[in-house]
Amino acid sequence: MSGPLVVLVGPMGVGKSTVGQLLAERLGVAYRDTDEDIVAEQGRSIAEIFVDEGEETFRAIEKQAVRRALDAHPGVLALGGGSVLDADTRELLAGQRVLYLSMDVEEAVKRTGLNAARPLLAVNPRKQWRELMEARRHLYEGVATAVVATDGRTAEEVAQVALDALELKDA
Repeated sequence: MSGPLVVLVGPMGVGKSTVGQLLAERLGVAYRDTDEDIVAEQGRSIAEIFVDEGEETFRAIEKQAVRRALDAHPGVLALGGGSVLDADTRELLAGQRVLYLSMDVEEAVKRTGLNAARPLLAVNPRKQWRELMEARRHLYEGVATAVVATDGRTAEEVAQVALDALELKDA
């Protein structure tokens, strides 16, 4: 299998970055986040891209960032929450070891406060988060090799459950 050792998917605020860094550390590999790639490449935040150019433009930028990272990164890779919306991206994830980090809305509220800094949650965040998850849950599940619920768990606990679920061992 070529590409990353592990690809993390899941909703915004689920802890992909934190858990991804822990997994990379435990496995002795590099960590990469496509949202960070986009910010570095574009020289502005994801929220600014959404506001200035719209979601469609952002998704096109995201699709290319994901493709490049899947081709080039051999370690732990975290994808943005909406990256699975793209059919080509889902196809690229076939055959990869993909971990879906899940959480319920109450956990999302605790972790992110469902704040307005997240462009897709600007108005009525709790309702919008539920709608996003209704639209995306089956996509996350469809690309996943394993699913780990993060509710009520520390990042360290999630990382250990992920290693076990993916049958990976600490380095």
